[in-house]
Amino acid sequence: MKKIIVFTLLVSFLFVNGCALVFQKGRSSDLKKIESLKEKLDEFANTKSLLEERLSQEIRDKKVSLTRAEKGLVITFVAEILFDSGKAVLRQDSLPILDKVVRILKEEVPQNSIGVEGHTDNEPIKHSKWQSNWELSAHRALGVLYYLESEGVSPMRLSAIGYGEYQPVASNDTDQGKQLNRRVEIVILPKSIKKIEKEDNIGGSFDEEELK
Repeated sequence: MKKIIVFTLLVSFLFVNGCALVFQKGRSSDLKKIESLKEKLDEFANTKSLLEERLSQEIRDKKVSLTRAEKGLVITFVAEILFDSGKAVLRQDSLPILDKVVRILKEEVPQNSIGVEGHTDNEPIKHSKWQSNWELSAHRALGVLYYLESEGVSPMRLSAIGYGEYQPVASNDTDQGKQLNRRVEIVILPKSIKKIEKEDNIGGSFDEEELK
């Protein structure tokens, strides 16, 4: 019965994340993929539940969403919750929300690396100091990263990147779609990524296929 439950969870995980994997009996690479998926399912189950509990109001208000994706556990903030329009300085009323996440990062997943990703819609920069949406998204990601560090998250765990308008999650043809695209994501990375990096002699590259 336990094996059936695990297999069902794995199949569900693959459909939710848009993965299509073909497993062949006896292949060691397939066994590794199954083990990796098991680890991800187990690793983030409790963390996701705790975040859903502590961010329940923000999730109901559609300010925050949680997604278990292939890259890790993704906490998505609508940009307007964190920043004023065209700005990269965190709003004071956003700090208590971020503090809920900080506590989880420090207490529940203290060994996991954390990525902060900034995203924008496709509206050109007009009335601010930024030269491009890339620059704005990068500074917003850094703003969140610096706050996490200031609240005690080890800088050794942190990284930031700005994607600008180039990874939309909705159509920019509507105001609602643009709002969804203006976002900051805090990604809790799986421990398995660290494991692969060590096997490749830390600092070297690794094959993305091994993460799938």
